[in-house]
Amino acid sequence: MRKPKLSFWQIINMNVGFFGIQYSFGLQQSAVNPIYDMLGASPEDIPILNLAGPMTGLLVQPIIGALSDKTWSPKWGRRKPFFLVGALMCSFALLVYPFSSSLWMAAGLLWILDAGNNTAMEPYRAFIADTLDAEQQPTGFQAQSFFTGFGQTLANLSLFIFPLLIIGRTGSLPNWVYASFFLGAICSIGSIWWSVRTTPEIPPTPEELEKIRNAEGGLFAPFKEILGAIGDMPKVMWQLALVYLFQWYALFCYWQNSSKSIALSVWNATPLENPKLYEEAVGWTGLVNGWYNIITFLSAFGLVWFARKIGPKYVHLFCLILAAAGFLAFPQIENKYLLFVAITGFGVGWASMMGIPYLMVVNDIPKERYGVYMGIINMMIVIPMILQTLTFGYVLKNFLGNDPRNAITFAGALLVVAAIGVLFIKPSKPISSELVSPPMGH
Repeated sequence: MRKPKLSFWQIINMNVGFFGIQYSFGLQQSAVNPIYDMLGASPEDIPILNLAGPMTGLLVQPIIGALSDKTWSPKWGRRKPFFLVGALMCSFALLVYPFSSSLWMAAGLLWILDAGNNTAMEPYRAFIADTLDAEQQPTGFQAQSFFTGFGQTLANLSLFIFPLLIIGRTGSLPNWVYASFFLGAICSIGSIWWSVRTTPEIPPTPEELEKIRNAEGGLFAPFKEILGAIGDMPKVMWQLALVYLFQWYALFCYWQNSSKSIALSVWNATPLENPKLYEEAVGWTGLVNGWYNIITFLSAFGLVWFARKIGPKYVHLFCLILAAAGFLAFPQIENKYLLFVAITGFGVGWASMMGIPYLMVVNDIPKERYGVYMGIINMMIVIPMILQTLTFGYVLKNFLGNDPRNAITFAGALLVVAAIGVLFIKPSKPISSELVSPPMGH
């Protein structure tokens, strides 16, 4: 069955919901760790307090993927019910999060927030693969990169702008934290609602419906499906997993330590000794992270053109090298304005990370298992994050002198290793020819 050709704006509409998901992730990346600092967390506690993200990703995304593969409702569709449930969970957690009065309350709410984000995100990857043909999939996946950059840009800008406009404290946290998280709750449910209303799903064929009806049920069925899919996993996905091991370990090191690195290199301040200066550094970090996300959404569609010309593999290799160079320079910079130059490389790299790797593997994935395999790709992301949360506190304390600047340098070195790993990725078909081939039936 040939998939309908969508206009550029139809592809944009179907991905608007990704904006709300990524606004929420932007707050997780840039606001949650400073909130932990404000609530009195010690540096070596930060990695374990971030365990919610990778653990919920590991558990939720592949299960939701397997369930969505076996779901069809004439009214709600296959993937959309999961978008809506995830958005409601996110909005609830974002509304309650600023009222956290202790570290463990904040950590508990992060589990709910991340479970909601993962419930919504995984079906979105499969939604693109379901709806678009091979020729339009690069635009679809990079539209998600665009909204990743756009959503996270606004989240980070809120951390810079709201402290200038909203002063005072309520409970344990500044009032601007409440404003940022409340806006996130509105964006989460509002953007998902827009995509659900504007984009129909393609109904399954009679043969696919029969398979859905006859699918094994029960509590353990999704787990059996995940294990079976891992056993049948294409070789190219194992090769991508090696790249992701170093890539995502590195990114967690950056997100956990960027505010403290800037505070030390620019303001010579720490959260406990100089809380006022540290708040200023947190606001500036929001601006810096907002800038790299601006670069992300500006470069996302340009990467589609390069992927068609030279192939996704070499685009991702180049982008990882750019990101590594930015991380290696970042902690050495004492002028706060030059931080924008260093982080620009990561902005381009982040645009690639959010879309290009999927183009390397999507043609090797069977159509009827898009959901579960997109969930497994997320397992490749979160397992390195779990390793980071369990091991990096020890590494930071014993090998990096508990210095967040050294953590960013370490992240840059890991991205260099990830870039080398990209050279070993070999899809079963030439990627560049797949990208420029005419639409094919599935």
